[in-house]
Parts: sequence; structure tokens; C-alpha cells
Amino acid sequence: MITNQDKELLAKKGISEIQIESQLLCFAKGFPYLKLDSAASIGKGILELDAETQKEYLSAWEEYIKGDKTIVKFVPASGAASRMFKNLFEFLEADNNGPVTTFEKDFFAHVANFAFYEDLNAVCLKNEKQDIPSLINSGNYKAVVANLLNESGLNYGSLPKGLLKFHKYIDGARTPMEEHLAEGAMYASGKSGKVNVHFTVSTEHRKLFEALVEEKKEKYSKNFNVEYCVSFSEQKPSTDTVAADKDNKPFRNEDGSLLFRPGGHGALIENLNDLDADIVFIKNIDNVVPDKLKEDTILYKKLIAGVLVALQSQAFKYLKLLDSGKYTAEQIREIIQFVQKKLFCKNPETKVLEDADLVLYLKNKLNRPMRVCGMVKNVGEPGGGPFLAYNSDGTVSLQILESSQIDMSDSKSKDMFEKGTHFNPVDLVCSVRDYKGHKFDLTKFVDPATGFISNKSKNGKDLKALELPGLWNGAMSDWSTVFVEVPLSTFNPVKTVNDLLRPQHQND
Repeated sequence: MITNQDKELLAKKGISEIQIESQLLCFAKGFPYLKLDSAASIGKGILELDAETQKEYLSAWEEYIKGDKTIVKFVPASGAASRMFKNLFEFLEADNNGPVTTFEKDFFAHVANFAFYEDLNAVCLKNEKQDIPSLINSGNYKAVVANLLNESGLNYGSLPKGLLKFHKYIDGARTPMEEHLAEGAMYASGKSGKVNVHFTVSTEHRKLFEALVEEKKEKYSKNFNVEYCVSFSEQKPSTDTVAADKDNKPFRNEDGSLLFRPGGHGALIENLNDLDADIVFIKNIDNVVPDKLKEDTILYKKLIAGVLVALQSQAFKYLKLLDSGKYTAEQIREIIQFVQKKLFCKNPETKVLEDADLVLYLKNKLNRPMRVCGMVKNVGEPGGGPFLAYNSDGTVSLQILESSQIDMSDSKSKDMFEKGTHFNPVDLVCSVRDYKGHKFDLTKFVDPATGFISNKSKNGKDLKALELPGLWNGAMSDWSTVFVEVPLSTFNPVKTVNDLLRPQHQND
């Protein structure tokens, strides 16, 4: 099955034949649905922080950053913006020359409100010899859109979201990448005043990101009186997955070579694993707002970080106590309560475990990566939600699950999903060192049974694609996980270009 040509390609990518066999087996067997205990909600897996508790956690974070700790802001930024402009690409292909749909009408009616308007107007003058108002008045709407999306214009249809102008300011427009630099200065700088920001980018756009950072870094350093350390990485070729045909055999290109596809955002666990950090903030590239609306974002970033370091501190104390061997039965009961009540990890077998096995179990549950995840009230957005789910070892713990991981043919599971009160906005703070200061190998905490198979096509031929366990789903399945309710004001994703017309993205 594996040819010499295949072996050369595998060696180049850093993928073993055993990995290929394992991936093909996934196509044949599929992935099991996760067994749910319940949807997480306030009082049942999701913390609601009152004013007094907020003070305690803010104090915990402020105290933590006084120490010699490395804090990194990790931003997945490789996604192309093409989906943002789906409606406008359709408009270019449509028979109508003017706006027909509500989306199209809104875009043209408010085109001057976009942060990229001046750039677009300049390129229209250059290419069409007319400004945008003149093009619209003459009915040449498509020229405006073509100059926005195509390579001869601004090329926004092919650029990543991180490089598009999102927000207007008096001193110029900002891209999401710049907003993340500003955010980092507001909550992720340690006592040294250094702000570490890491972007994962696509190979083709890396130089553009690097050039923009080089151009803007000094400006933001002066504005926020910090020193920036900005780094980049790309998804590793070794995390690509082989495609399969309808018979679950390797899909081959026309030249006979194996077809590989990117493994999805779950592949970024490798990039996260490579960071030298104590605490890592994770947030998507497009979830940003102008400075005037950042107050809630900054507050709740510090709050969930405070929850994390407080829980981490307690877990470390318990681990050192267990290491000493000098503990009482009462202290063991206290640790069990901490694991169950604070880390939301329950084991029905705890009562029947022998003393030595119980201590080993507690050590395993305490000594692992930890994450605190913000959760917003469900407003019908597609994507993952917070659940209490069963793990392979029989325990029940908090997990972020996508709909594809849930058996919708099971009425109870479907009901849990549909009646879920909260939604995952990808708002995480992570602790990635153990109680002895050693980095965890994050790849050891992935649940390989939580991947995903989708149907795609290549050159008219159907194929199956394999996505690795998602970064905040199965890739963090065996982490200690805690959920905290955060306000909807902290969740402002840009899924379509017209989302930039929402009040929270306008800076008037």
C-alpha cells in the first residue's frame, strides 16, 4: 500500500507509517460519541463570580504577576478571511448589477463606516479612475466589491482576518493583530513590562504578519509603555492528516501521490506545547473590540486568570503534601473534595479505592495542565458548549464539546445540547507547568478518540478528511477544567464583513 514515493513524502513531513495506518483505521471505525452526564450551567459546573469573589481573584492575579513568571498571549491567526466575504463573492457572480439582498444593501449603504474605506477608495481611484460614491452613483457596485476582494485591489478575499482593518481610530485604523497587541499590554504583561504575544499563521502570510509587526510594534510600545516580544509559528507538516477515498483507502492525487490535508486547529496543540510559558491566554483572532469597549474584556481576562492561579496554588500545595507522605485521613478527604467541588472531576469509584490507589488517583488528577474557560450565555451562535462528560477512565469532568461529538439520535443528549444555557467563545487561560516547575508535554493529554471526519472533494472526486481533536475540545480533554461565566460583551467575533458595522466594532 505504501510506495517508495509515499515513504519519501512521509519522511519529508515527519509522519510515520504507523500514523498513516492509525488514521486510516479512524476512517474505517469512525469516532464514538461522548457520553454526557449533563450540560454545564450556573451552579453545575459554571462559576458565577459575585463582587466580593471578583476582588479576591483580581488580587490573586495581581499578586501572581509580581513574581518572575512568563505570560504568553496565544492567538490562532492562520484562518483566511474568505468566509467573511462569502456574500460579496456571491454578489460578484450574480446576474444582478446592484444590491438585492439585505446584506448587499447594508454593505453599500454603510460602506463609508468600514475601517478599510479610505484604502478601498484610494484603490478604486487608482484602478477605476472614480471614487466609491461615483462608482455607486453610476451603478458600478461590482467594481467596488472587486477592488475590495481581488488581488488587483486590496486582496481582502485572500488575506487572513488578522491583517484586515477592523476598527477606526483618530491616528489610523487597526487590524485584529494590532488589537491583540493592545490587549496584551492591558492584562498579559508581567512585572518586567514585557508582553509576549504568539500568533500561529499560515506559511504564505507569515512575512506579511512579520512586516506589520515590525511597522507597528514601536508605536504600541510607546502607547502602552511596554516591551513587546512577538513570535510566530506555523502548523507543523507532521500534523497533516491523510485523506481517504470512499473505501477508506488512501486518496491519491492524479500523479499518484498521497493527499494530505491540514489537521484543523487541534494541530495547534503542538505549537502551544512548544511555548516556554507559565500561563497562556488563548483567544481567537477576530474576537476584538476598540479600546473604548475593552474594559469588560480586560476585567474578565484578569478574573479568570485569578481563578486559575488560585486553583493552581491550592493544587500544588496538595501535591507537595501527598509527596511528603505525611498526611491524615482528614486531609485526604479535603483533597477529594477539592478535586470534586473545585476541579469538577468526579470518580464513582473513589470510595472503593485502596489508600495507595486513592493517593495515586489524586496525584494524577492534580498534576496535569489546568485551564479556566470563560463561558457566555447562549445566544444561538454555532459551535461548542460546556458539558459534564464521561472520560475513558470512568470519571466525569467538564469538557467543551462540538455538536458533532454528541449523539443527536439520543433524545436525552439532544435535549441537553439544545437546552444548554452557555456557549464557548474560545476564552481560555492555561497553566502548563507542573508543581515542580517542569513543562507538561501537552500531547500526552489529548484524547485521540475525539477527532472528526468530514466529506470533501478534490478535482471532482469525493474524499474523506480527518480533523484532529480540536484545540479546546479533545486536545485538552485530560486537562483540569473550570468554567466561569463571562459577559456577552466580551464576545464580539467577526464572521461576516457586515459584522464590522455592529456598534461594538464602530469607534465613533
